[in-house]
Amino acid sequence: MTEAPLGGPIAIVDDDDSVRRALARLLESHGFETTVHASGADFLASPELHDVECLLLDVHMPGLSGLEVLEAVRDAATKLPVILMTGRYEVDFAQRSLDAGASAHLRKPFEEDALLEAIAVATRDRR
Repeated sequence: MTEAPLGGPIAIVDDDDSVRRALARLLESHGFETTVHASGADFLASPELHDVECLLLDVHMPGLSGLEVLEAVRDAATKLPVILMTGRYEVDFAQRSLDAGASAHLRKPFEEDALLEAIAVATRDRR
């Protein structure tokens, strides 16, 4: 089992309620605290922007896309690790996400171990 990070909770931003709930349950079962947001705008307006350990961020959402939220996070001069998630097949997704400054990227559906490893790697420097 992957060790839960020190510090703040993991923020989950996804427009799909069932995805948010499933990810929160999974992470909480591994000892993580979580916060959930239905949109990028909700997350950016929350005080949690500077208090979370890591951000799990869906790419394709109504309103602000995940890449736009990632850009806003970077513009806020925060070193928040961001893991981008997508359910769509995109040939250049991996390269685009890394070019945008994401710590990692995952294609839905992903394995539990892949998510936990991505969080561990993304938060390693914050411990």
